[in-house]
Amino acid sequence: MGRRKARPVSTIALKVGQGADVRNHPYPQRSPVLGLVFGGTQVLVTTSANDHVTLDDVEFARSLAREAAMFAGAVERMFHGLPNGPGVAGR
Repeated sequence: MGRRKARPVSTIALKVGQGADVRNHPYPQRSPVLGLVFGGTQVLVTTSANDHVTLDDVEFARSLAREAAMFAGAVERMFHGLPNGPGVAGR
């Protein structure tokens, strides 16, 4: 991927809780927006240009999807390991 691997200057931690939400907002005439909502805070992820998508943007989106899938798997494994956990299917 063409993005620079710089060490972060700051870190923002957003804790997921009740009411947290994630939505993909596809648009026919511009690049899509991924919205992450944590209570009163919303984070929007999109490409650098509203009307143009680059190979770097595609690679970033694929990397985001892979990492999100691995995050979900790790959360599910930890949840199933909790005593008296209802399990993912029992939501």
